Amino acid sequence: MKTWIIVGSLLAAIAVLIGAFGSHSLKSRVSPEDLAIFETGVRYHMYHALGLIIMGILGFYYSSDVIQFPAILLTFGILIFSGSLYLLVLTGTRWMGAITPLGGLAFIAGWIMLIVKIRAV
Repeated sequence: MKTWIIVGSLLAAIAVLIGAFGSHSLKSRVSPEDLAIFETGVRYHMYHALGLIIMGILGFYYSSDVIQFPAILLTFGILIFSGSLYLLVLTGTRWMGAITPLGGLAFIAGWIMLIVKIRAV
């Protein structure tokens, strides 16, 4: 499904931009611990952007019903998991860390849903 290849590619490009920003602009401005938190957000952002590209490719072999919901879950996971880590570091709003696991659950649910949907066809 072309849409998820495009979304995944766009999110991968954004991950590179955010990673470069973190590497070049944040290194001297935040603690090493916060930099590690930011890098975790970037890493999971990129992993799941690549996952969306893979799901888009799978969309050429399976119906969109199989791919759609898992891809949406991965997208929400990027927004919630990585987004909360970025905001935590950039704003110092520590309570954002409480939201992060919800993004992790979306990642897990997306991958499990992909398994379930592919097994069902």
